[in-house]
Amino acid sequence: MGKRQLLLMSSSAVHGFGYLEHAESDLTSFLKHNSVQEVLFVPYALTDHDGYTERVGSVLRKLGFGCTGIHTAPDPVRAVQTAQAIYIGGGNTFLLLDTLYRRQLVGPIRERVLHHGVPYVGSSAGTNVATRTIQTTNDMPIVQPASFEALALVPFNINPHYLDPEPNGTHKGETRPERINQFHELNAAPVLGLAEGTALFVDGDRATLIGPQPAVPGTPYDARLFRKGEESVLYKVGSDLSFLLRE
Repeated sequence: MGKRQLLLMSSSAVHGFGYLEHAESDLTSFLKHNSVQEVLFVPYALTDHDGYTERVGSVLRKLGFGCTGIHTAPDPVRAVQTAQAIYIGGGNTFLLLDTLYRRQLVGPIRERVLHHGVPYVGSSAGTNVATRTIQTTNDMPIVQPASFEALALVPFNINPHYLDPEPNGTHKGETRPERINQFHELNAAPVLGLAEGTALFVDGDRATLIGPQPAVPGTPYDARLFRKGEESVLYKVGSDLSFLLRE
């Protein structure tokens, strides 16, 4: 098996930063470390594939990397098989996974990343599909995928855009922890709630929580881990979460 290389971001847009600006340093070092010159971008989580690819591509080109949208390839499977790096963007997770299944890309992406060490970047929905299933996404099921099972690049689930409830807030509706606890009533997989701006960097069998540099003062960049039948645990940026890869 190749050495797994993943950069799983909670989001592309973060308070205090321009689009993807919070991740520019991490993206650059991640891609350069893996000797990437050209990125294969997967825009399937939105319907405007050209516009989405250009938005992400403009950032990547500024950082010194080429970017090609998979939707322009005559053979998407072949594009995955020859990609130097794969970047799946955010949007609607159900639409994204449905398209990956319909275009028969789930197996080829998993194969390239896990067995050939091709670096993978995910943001929001792209991070959701990198996990075991999409059952902990925040998105509405606007389409019905063939399965909720996803790429399984990591053996747990992630909840991007995670928010702890406001201690003195007036909102009395369902909170994110309540929804995740409902997931655990019927499922056993750990769930890592990633706050806006945070990301999980996976280098082989090591996983580290990272955040933007410089951070916006007063903004919490952290992650909360939920396990079935246990109290949740808060982890700060810099925490070693490698233990999650062994479960």
